[in-house]
Parts: sequence; C-alpha cells; structure tokens
Amino acid sequence: MKKLIFPFFLLLIIFILSFLVFSDQNIISTNKTNEDEMLYKKFQLLSRNGNSSCSSSFANSISSMSGQARLQGSCCGPMGWHRYKEQVKSLKRYINIKEIPPDPYDIELKLAQKLQSHYNDPLSKKEQEAYDYAMQNSKEKGPCCCKCWRWNVYGGLAKYLIKNYKFTGRQITDVWNLSDGCGGDEDHVAHS
Repeated sequence: MKKLIFPFFLLLIIFILSFLVFSDQNIISTNKTNEDEMLYKKFQLLSRNGNSSCSSSFANSISSMSGQARLQGSCCGPMGWHRYKEQVKSLKRYINIKEIPPDPYDIELKLAQKLQSHYNDPLSKKEQEAYDYAMQNSKEKGPCCCKCWRWNVYGGLAKYLIKNYKFTGRQITDVWNLSDGCGGDEDHVAHS
C-alpha cells in the first residue's frame, strides 16, 4: 500500500504544479492581450484626434498654453500601429527618468514646456560631443525630422539628460529614435 501512495502523491504534485504554471501563463498572456488592447485603443484615439502640428504657430503657442493640456498625435504623417507599440514598450526601459515622455505621441504640456526651456542650455565641450554624436547618429539626424516643437522639446530633453543624468551620445540617440513623433514607420529627415 505504501508503494502505491508515493507515486500517487508524486503525480498529484506534478499535476498541481502543471496547473499552477499553466494558470500563470494564461494570466500573463491575458494581461499582455489586455495591455495591447488598451494600447491599441489609445493609438486609435491619438492617431485620429491629435492636436500636434509642425507649424511655427503651434510651436510658439506651447509656451503660452496652460492647464492640463497634452500635446498629442503625430506631427508630419499618419501614425503606424506597429511602430507606436514598439516605441511605447521600448520606452519603458526609461521609466525611472520622469523627464523622458513614456509616449512620444502623448506628452504632458508642463513636461514639454520644461524640456523646451532647456533647449538653449549651454553644454561643456564633452557634453556637446555627446549631443553632436546623437545629431549624427539618430535616425532623423536630430531630435525630429524638422525643426518643429518636437525639435526644441527633445533637443531640450537631450541637454537635460546629458547635464543631469550624464547621458552619452549613444543613450541620447536611443531616446530620440524611440521618441520619434513624426508618424509612420519610415525615416523622415527633412530639417526644414
């Protein structure tokens, strides 16, 4: 009898462990699906109802905007779902740095104003080398494809990160590439 009890308990333990592992995988899979669905809904909202524009009047209006406004949507072209999802998920690696917007298509006004205020910050020679590296190596050859409000906001972000977090040129390049808010899935480099 004792010989039969041990295999039974062993099988029972294996069954329970298998059930727990399978349940955890289902929970993880369900959470990932829910997260993707919520992100897709946000994508639809931002891609259809954005207020962002490359115009100089929009760029000039940022400093005088007030309240809980947000800078939303793409500047230059239609947003691409695949690229948007990739960007938002990849930017999570910078979640501990509150100055890096977690979503390049949905930026708090106050944060944009703060970052824009750092655009003209002077850099030391070594800091300027890091900034110049990012200018040469980022996909857009700068903080954005054109010198719009994003150029000043993300240029200011770069200077802030270099000065306060000692970011290297490679790190700034990564942040700029992940934060490209021009829309679509391709490169845009225009700098007009």
